[in-house]
Amino acid sequence: MDITIHSSFLPQNDPDAALAFYRDTLGFEVRGDVGYGGKRWITVGPAGQPATSIVLYPPEASPGITDDERRTIAEMMAKGTFGIILLATRDLAGTFERLQASDADIVQEPTDQPYGVRDCAIRDPAGNMIRIQQLR
Repeated sequence: MDITIHSSFLPQNDPDAALAFYRDTLGFEVRGDVGYGGKRWITVGPAGQPATSIVLYPPEASPGITDDERRTIAEMMAKGTFGIILLATRDLAGTFERLQASDADIVQEPTDQPYGVRDCAIRDPAGNMIRIQQLR
C-alpha cells in the first residue's frame, strides 16, 4: 500500500489572523483561499512540500453538528484543547528564536520530553496547539 498524508484540518475562527500566522509567522505557502457562504477555507503548507497541506476551516460550517456542539467546539478552541498538530524542524533552537521574535503565543520553550523528543509548543490565533519537534 502507498498511502500519504495529503491534508489535515485545523479550525480557525478568524481567517485573516489564521492566514497571517501560517503565512507570515510559520512561513507556509498559501495554496488556496476559498470563500463560500460568508466563510473561508484556507489551505497552507510548507514550502517545498506541495503534497502536504493544512486546511484552516470554519468549524461552525461543519455539517451535521448541533448548536450545542458548535458552542462546545468554540469553548474548546478558546481553551486551546480542540485542535492540535505536530510539526518538525531540523533547527528547533533557530525556529523557536524566530517564533519568540514574532507574535506567536508561546506555550512551552524547547524542552527534552520524557518520551524521547525535544520540542516546543505554541498556539495559533484560534488556540490550536502546535508542537514543533527537533528532527534527529
